[in-house]
Amino acid sequence: MGSNYKKRYTAEFKRDAIALVDSSGKTVTEVARELGVSPESLRGWYRQARIDRGQGQAGELTSDEREELKRLLKLAAEQARTIEVLRKATVFFAKESDR
Repeated sequence: MGSNYKKRYTAEFKRDAIALVDSSGKTVTEVARELGVSPESLRGWYRQARIDRGQGQAGELTSDEREELKRLLKLAAEQARTIEVLRKATVFFAKESDR
């Protein structure tokens, strides 16, 4: 059974791990084993680093683009909540003015 605990790694650790993959000639799995991290985690970091360097495939989002997308989705959700409150207030006051 897997654990619900997610270990957090610093940005510096991730950069160093990615640099080790690039410079050592070892596979991602070998480097991950040496560092004691999950191969899937290191593979994801490495893939995202390649995308950030412009070496990804068309349509893949850089880290900056992912952050901007997350920010915009949060803003859209907030605006949707505001619109819903205003809609309900409009209905309420329309009923009140009819009395």
